[in-house]
Amino acid sequence: MFDTARRIMFRPAAALLAALCASACAPAAAQSVGAPSAGSAASTPDNAILLTIFLKHDQSRPLADLNAQLAKQGFYKAFPPQGVEVVSWYVQMGIGQVITVRLPASRLREVNRVLEDTAWGAYRTEFYPTYDYKAVGLAEHEKALR
Repeated sequence: MFDTARRIMFRPAAALLAALCASACAPAAAQSVGAPSAGSAASTPDNAILLTIFLKHDQSRPLADLNAQLAKQGFYKAFPPQGVEVVSWYVQMGIGQVITVRLPASRLREVNRVLEDTAWGAYRTEFYPTYDYKAVGLAEHEKALR
């Protein structure tokens, strides 16, 4: 059970790494400079990744200013892009917003660009490839109790 579950849980991370390596190894001339077009790829078990996004707010500015900037830049119109599933979206006091999304690995750049275009200035962004470990962790816990 554990080995099978681990392979299933690591598959999204492996897909992300493969996508990142492919884009990093492509010649610079082949990469588009403009904003990416909206992707149409749907998440499937074979291509889906989870991405946790930290939107760290600028604590030197009042919340009303940050919200006005987000509205001006179209953040809530553009994020999340259609077809990108929001798994969780929390406010962590003292940090900002923490969002986990599920998306096809091929749409990673699109999500990044949406945030660059609409969230920068109000937030500093951090991205973390994520995978669901709950089933594995709970199975290991149950196994340890026996």
